[in-house]
Order: sequence, then structure tokens, then C-alpha cells
Amino acid sequence: MYAVIKTGGKQFKVSEGDLVKIEKLDVVAGDTVTFDEVLLVNDGNGNLKVGNPIVENAKVVAEVIQQGKSKKIIVYKYKKRKNYRKKQGHRQPFTKVKITKIEG
Repeated sequence: MYAVIKTGGKQFKVSEGDLVKIEKLDVVAGDTVTFDEVLLVNDGNGNLKVGNPIVENAKVVAEVIQQGKSKKIIVYKYKKRKNYRKKQGHRQPFTKVKITKIEG
């Protein structure tokens, strides 16, 4: 059984027991989160429900494992012959969740 959910402007294919890094949510580790924007549900028996745009009465329940920041990336801007150089770092925050139940 798997589902496609939409959160943080992105779409994720999830199954029960998966660990997924999603965009940061304002929740504490150990809480449960419910995703109501389910775009597709496959129950494993060949039955596929596709939403228009979301599947009615479908939801995905997940447990928050941790809040964190990903590895640092370097943003470097440079203009030749103008003596312009700008170095900047960025660490994207994320929320790691474990999918516990898919209903639909």
C-alpha cells in the first residue's frame, strides 16, 4: 500500500514504515501529524484511487521523529572584472517523519 501526499509544495510517494524528510513543520518530536492532501492511494490489491485534485476521505498519519537542518550548501556569486564576490552559506531546515498509517 502506498500513497502520494503533498506537503511543503512538494509531492512524496510514501508507504507505511517509511522515513521521509519533508519541509519544516511547526511540531515537536514525538507528535503525530495528519496529511489530508492525498493525491493518490494504491491499496496493494490493484485498486488505484486518483484524486481530482485530492482523494476524498483519505489521510496519511505520521509520527514526527526529529527536527533538523540539512548539510550546508555554499552560494557563491561572482562578476568578472568588477571585483564583486559574495560567499554565503545556507542550511535548509527539515522535519523527519515516519509514516504510521495510510487510510483511504
